[in-house]
Amino acid sequence: MKKKLFGETDILTHITGLAMQLLYGRDEKLPRFLRRLLLFIPERFSHIAKISFLHDRLPIFDPQKTNYSVIPINQNIEGAENMTLPIEIIDRLIDRSSVRVIMKKCICRHNYDCSNYPDDVACLFLGESALETPKNWQIIADKDQAKQHARKAVSLGLVPMVGKIRFDSDTLGIVDRGKLMTICFCCECCCLGRFMAPLPAHLMDRLQHPIEGMTIEVTDQCIGCGECIDACYLKAIEIVNGRAVKKDICRLCGRCAARCPQQAIKIRLKNPDVVDDVVNRLLSVVEI
Repeated sequence: MKKKLFGETDILTHITGLAMQLLYGRDEKLPRFLRRLLLFIPERFSHIAKISFLHDRLPIFDPQKTNYSVIPINQNIEGAENMTLPIEIIDRLIDRSSVRVIMKKCICRHNYDCSNYPDDVACLFLGESALETPKNWQIIADKDQAKQHARKAVSLGLVPMVGKIRFDSDTLGIVDRGKLMTICFCCECCCLGRFMAPLPAHLMDRLQHPIEGMTIEVTDQCIGCGECIDACYLKAIEIVNGRAVKKDICRLCGRCAARCPQQAIKIRLKNPDVVDDVVNRLLSVVEI
């Protein structure tokens, strides 16, 4: 990582953080046009960050400050028949945590007026810095409550994004001391993560890691119906010559496989130690 432009807080991230902090903790929504204005910069952050001079110098793109995975819900994952993903990974992290805070509302679903999923099934933060989240949206939870929350989210089809996400520290106004882990229960329609799609695959690879040992394949059963395209939050799949083709930016979230009416997209796991591998990787960059 090259020398940062403005130390630990760069001007782009600071402006983005200030905009998001005006949205956090509000039970009454701001007028829609104002919400859209405040979200304008966060939505376009990845376009700005495509410039190599910037992404080599912004803290948010430092792999020691952003290291996370999207963990697919275990629906017909070959090789994971004896596992309960993502729950086993989340449970292990909750058991290791000293502090657990459930947010009362999902800032993304709340401000994008989500009609597909409830906005009161929101992020779970682990670690000491979780206590610095907006007080009026905080629910300080014990381990059992945190696990119940995770199970409810997964039962609704919300796919967890888990790890150290510097963007969350900045947008919550929390100084990054390496003590905040995010478990974000994302939807494909509202999650701000979908605006990372413009980033080149090599940059995504150093920040958002596919699960160790997991692969995805479009098989000959594909008829090119396009259902998978609507399910992908990164638009990482397209129809070429009547068949779905995965792009390099795919993060293996599994939504396309779950949506496919032909069951033509196969997810395979060739790593019996996947839970240990993911947990150990995440705990190497964040203290909870």
